[in-house]
Amino acid sequence: MSAFMKQSIQSTSSPGPTVEPQEGSGCCSCQEKWIGHKCNCYFISSEKKTWAESRDFCASQNSSILKLHNRDELQHFIKSSKSFYWIGLSYNENHRAWLWEDGSALSQDLFILSENVNTKNCIIYSTINNILDESCKEKNYYICKQQLI
Repeated sequence: MSAFMKQSIQSTSSPGPTVEPQEGSGCCSCQEKWIGHKCNCYFISSEKKTWAESRDFCASQNSSILKLHNRDELQHFIKSSKSFYWIGLSYNENHRAWLWEDGSALSQDLFILSENVNTKNCIIYSTINNILDESCKEKNYYICKQQLI
C-alpha cells in the first residue's frame, strides 16, 4: 500500500463539539449538554440571563429561545422543576399581539394571556403550565430549541 493511500485511510479527528445521539431522540444527534427529543434539541440553562441575553445566547448556538408547540413539549425532561424559564414570546407593538420570535402568533389553545399581563414584559414559563410576565431585564433560566428537520 502506498504511503499516500495509507494517509488517506487514517482518520483525522477534528476539534469541535461532540455530537452524541441522545436516548429517545428518534432522528437527531444533539451537541453535548443538549437533550434530543422528537427531532429537536433542547438546551436547559443552569445559569440565569435577561431575556435578551437568553435570546442572543440561543442564536449564538444556531438555535432559538423556546417556542412551545404544545403544553406537553417539555414535560418529559423537566417534569418536577419548579423553576421558570424564559420563552421566545414577547409583545409586538406594531401587530398589537403576542408573537413568537419567528413572528408567528400565539396559539389560543396553548395558553391564554390574561388582560392584565404587562405588554412591556417578557414571558416566563414553568412546566406546571404556569406563565407569568416579568420584566425582560430580570434574570431567569432559559431554554434554547434547535429544530433538526
